[in-house]
Amino acid sequence: MLDRFRQHAGRKGGPLTGPNPTDRGQPGSKIHLITDRNGLPLSLGISGANIHDSLGLEPLVRGIPPIRSRRGPRRRRPAKLHGDKGYDYDHLRRWLRKRGIRHRIARKGIESSQRLGRHRWVVERTVSWLAGCRRLHRRYERKAEHFLAFVGIAAALICHRRLTK
Repeated sequence: MLDRFRQHAGRKGGPLTGPNPTDRGQPGSKIHLITDRNGLPLSLGISGANIHDSLGLEPLVRGIPPIRSRRGPRRRRPAKLHGDKGYDYDHLRRWLRKRGIRHRIARKGIESSQRLGRHRWVVERTVSWLAGCRRLHRRYERKAEHFLAFVGIAAALICHRRLTK
C-alpha cells in the first residue's frame, strides 16, 4: 500500500491559512510511504513538494526489505500494491508488471477512489501515526537527511509499538 504525506517547512509562527502551500509550488516536503496490510511501514522516503508523486514509486519498491517466509527463500517483493491516482501512469504499471507485482492503482477520470478506500485506510492510519510525532508535524530541519532520519525513527517507533502489543 502506498501513499504520500505532505509537509511544509520554513514558516514560523501561527498556523497556515488559505490553500495548501505544497499545491502552489512553494517549498515543502512529502513523505512517501509503503506499508504492509497491517499498517507497518515497509519503505519510506521524502521528496520535495514540487516533485511529481510518480517519481517516488520505483525507489520505494526497491527499498522494501526481503520478507521472511516460513518455508522457502525470502520473498524479495510484495505480491500486490495498492496506490492512489498520483501513481496512475502506464510506465509505472509496466514496471510493476515486469517485476511480478500485481497492481491496483486508481485510474484518473475513470475510477473513483472510493473502491480503494477499504485498502487505503490502513495507509492513512499509518500517516496519522507519523503525523502524531511532533518533529514530523512541521518540518524544522533544513537538511533532508536529518528529516529523513526523524521519519525513520518515527517509523521504527510505530513498528515497535505495533509489534509489542
